[in-house]
Amino acid sequence: MSVRGTGFVDTMKIAYFDCFSGISGDMILGALIDLGLDPRALYKHLSKLSLDGYHIEVTREQRGPVTGTRVHIHVEQEQPPRSSGQIQELIAASSLPAQVKKTSLAVVQRLAAVEGKLHQQPAEHVHFHEVGAVDSIVDMVGACIGLHTLGIGRVMASPLPLGRGFVRCQHGTLPLPAPATLALLEGVPVYDSGQQRELVTPTGAAILTTVCSEFGGFPEMHIEGVGYGVGGHPESHPPNLLRVVLGQSSQEMVKERLLLLETSIDDMNPEIYGHLMDLLLAAGALDVNVLPTQMKKNRPGQLLRILLPEGLRDKMLQLLFSETTSLGARIQAVERVSLPRRTIRVQTPYGRLSVKVATSPQGDLTLSPEYDSCQQAARKHKVSLRRVYEEAVNSARQRLEKTNTVTGRKTTR
Repeated sequence: MSVRGTGFVDTMKIAYFDCFSGISGDMILGALIDLGLDPRALYKHLSKLSLDGYHIEVTREQRGPVTGTRVHIHVEQEQPPRSSGQIQELIAASSLPAQVKKTSLAVVQRLAAVEGKLHQQPAEHVHFHEVGAVDSIVDMVGACIGLHTLGIGRVMASPLPLGRGFVRCQHGTLPLPAPATLALLEGVPVYDSGQQRELVTPTGAAILTTVCSEFGGFPEMHIEGVGYGVGGHPESHPPNLLRVVLGQSSQEMVKERLLLLETSIDDMNPEIYGHLMDLLLAAGALDVNVLPTQMKKNRPGQLLRILLPEGLRDKMLQLLFSETTSLGARIQAVERVSLPRRTIRVQTPYGRLSVKVATSPQGDLTLSPEYDSCQQAARKHKVSLRRVYEEAVNSARQRLEKTNTVTGRKTTR
């Protein structure tokens, strides 16, 4: 059930990553804290992971004429190398918010797919070494916590500068940009900075290319704040800073680069499709459709279509070939255009429920209660699902009306 109505002007919070001096995991965390992410909230969420032997130090440091936030992750005891599968289990077993889990898993899976190709082994068996260490896990999950806590609905970024030279790591000496970084940046606009140092780290590239929907110039928005994340090179030029600009965007539509994977199947037990759809959606698929089709020799079959972020390509293929009788798949890059949306939590007589809020180009809102939370509430309180939906919509509408009154925004009729 979705309800359309007028009377509200809704906007979406957008973050623009201005990467004039590169990007890394700790610089992302620093910029988000500089924008208003409470370090205590960050620590509270990170404590939900079964990780220990580290502590986080947040300081203010200057780079050139600009002062920003520097994040130091101090590892106090030796950490074992962790495989991609182990890190994903760590995140999945935590009590982190569902959206944070989903985004964090997508970051890890994207990085694992790239490392797996480079080392010619299955993605889930990849041992990240440097990236498997506590500090990199904290960077990846912490960035997702920050975006979620600050209520950022869309991330955009500038083209990325690349450095030259070499870097030493567990695998030996590697040329810059590191092979994993280059693989992660396929399809992303880059340019040569002329600097002899690493500007874009694999962790920074994995985070940004997972959460960013578009690379280019500054978007149209009303600026609300600017945060600076400080990097580890005090004498570099330009100053070693990541600038993140936060604002409200009234952009009518959101554009995203996605992949569409499809395959035709005519020899599989239909009962398997329900199980398969659950697995695909849990792994990060954005949409899954099963459509009836007529195949060669007039055989009736099913067309399975999966919409997914670019970083989950290999993960989806593995699920497809292990869970179905398919022998091949077609993959094409697509652009999805959608309305700005966000999810709010509202209090109802049946507990706190999630409601998705989408905004049309005319400023009208579509309020769509989340099925899972409403279903659980209906079962718990022994009432109809429709009644729970209506309470969720009414509570969401009242909350949005109150917000408009407080902020003084005009409403449309």
